[in-house]
Amino acid sequence: MTQTVSAGTAACHPSTGARLVADVGGTNARFAWQAGPGLPLEAVQVLPCANYPTLQLAAHAYLAGLGRGMPQHAAIAIANPITGDQVRMTNHHWSFSQRAVKAEFGLTTLRLLNDFTALALALPVLPADELRQVGGGDARESAPKALIGAGTGLGVSGLLPDGRGQWVPLEGEGGHVTLPAVTPRERLVVDGLTRLYGHASAERAVCGQGLFDTYTLLCEADGVAAPGCTSPADVTTAALAGSDAQALEALTMFCAFLGSVAGNLALTLGALGGVYVGGGIVPRLGAWFDASPFRARFEAKGRFRAYLQAMPVWVITSTQSPALLGASRALDGVA
Repeated sequence: MTQTVSAGTAACHPSTGARLVADVGGTNARFAWQAGPGLPLEAVQVLPCANYPTLQLAAHAYLAGLGRGMPQHAAIAIANPITGDQVRMTNHHWSFSQRAVKAEFGLTTLRLLNDFTALALALPVLPADELRQVGGGDARESAPKALIGAGTGLGVSGLLPDGRGQWVPLEGEGGHVTLPAVTPRERLVVDGLTRLYGHASAERAVCGQGLFDTYTLLCEADGVAAPGCTSPADVTTAALAGSDAQALEALTMFCAFLGSVAGNLALTLGALGGVYVGGGIVPRLGAWFDASPFRARFEAKGRFRAYLQAMPVWVITSTQSPALLGASRALDGVA
């Protein structure tokens, strides 16, 4: 959600206790201001990553427009593994040194975490009206929770109970597991993705570019010489309208692939606390997603079908990025 912020020039002095929180994906960077711990997130603004050569310039632009001075603390949730001081994004060209960013902005605290780890931290406090259940029964209290979501890439995380009433978030790269194929048409797509990229990971199909690649591969297989769609958004629009057979099949396959991968994740974590689906794509599909093959494929695990049938899945429908809240919770020491 974009919120207009007042124009002005950021002062050089820090605002005591103030925080900058960010949720940085491959397409957009979302920023918010928090005046202090426990206070509301304010002035949420979405900046296209392509408009700024670096993350630092995007953050400076946000702060300059806000006109509230410089923050003392910052937490950045970013679509990338955090393995050391140097951060290089997987699906965008931004790279930076954590030490250099902390020095440039004069921060007392800088916390970097994976964007889906941040989103996982927000799960326990998401309002019920920002979740839509897609099958399953009731969640088991204090059982592991799984999280998956498709956008520019495929994010994966989860929460594990620590035995003391708190949660431990997972920080991994589960979106890059090998993509499973169930049907001959899916095998065709997986083989095509392998030719294109060398490894057909789940992310190669279950993301925006993956949806478009799947559409292109299906068109080639069917001898459709002039594809009618030129972007992932075109594929989605044509599929929902029922105006392009390959687009409809591509989006249907996208949901089936997502169901298979989500079911694998749920089994791996024993996610009886429920499975959450976030990201930028699925929430926009609305009721169409609920009727897609997602749930059937989620449950299609042979002897463990009944185990998964009982497991609730929720689509996160928040209009404001919950990862911003998760980043703030990371500064609170929740993780």
